[in-house]
Amino acid sequence: MPALTPISAPGSLLAESKLLAVLVIDDLDAAVPVASALLAGGVNAMELTLRTPVALEAARLIKEQVPQMMVGIGTILTTDQVDEAITVGATFGVSPGINPEVMRHAASVGLPFGPGVMTPTDIDIAIREGARLLKFFPAGSSGGLAHLKNIAAPFSHLGVQFIPLGGVTLDNMTDYLKSDLIAAVGGSWLAPRDVIARNDWKTIEENARVARGRLN
Repeated sequence: MPALTPISAPGSLLAESKLLAVLVIDDLDAAVPVASALLAGGVNAMELTLRTPVALEAARLIKEQVPQMMVGIGTILTTDQVDEAITVGATFGVSPGINPEVMRHAASVGLPFGPGVMTPTDIDIAIREGARLLKFFPAGSSGGLAHLKNIAAPFSHLGVQFIPLGGVTLDNMTDYLKSDLIAAVGGSWLAPRDVIARNDWKTIEENARVARGRLN
């Protein structure tokens, strides 16, 4: 079985960024402006979720026109979606849960991949498939950092780290980042869907700038 390419290794751009904007884009014309606004505010990593018909083409445009932005594809549920992510030049892929078939296919085509975990069993499966940077999802409703510390404890000696998503906010993100378990934090609060729909790029840039400022 091919080894899974780590979604992030020490010193990688994603680990250094600390912030991952999770986006739902409905209008293709918004792709480049929202990426530019995030970048202007200091956020250089995003996950484009496959929840709208334009998501993949949006990723392609951002890769072409905002090359400084690291673009991942989220909500990957099938092997075909792995292939589509590769086609548009995605830097990494993310899923909401654990699917060994999808993880193995990502490994075979060289797409760095982060599966979603919420239980010790999830973490165990992810590690067995070669993953070391995992998406902790949904972070808030499953018990937050306290829950993560408990389920991750048996695996901490293996160098596993997490990106919590779902329930992470500007107010609690620094609490997460104080833990050695956390490589980065993310969420839709940096660029909410309704704010994107209003073409309110100033608000998105300010959200990114404020979040970046909390890290300094």
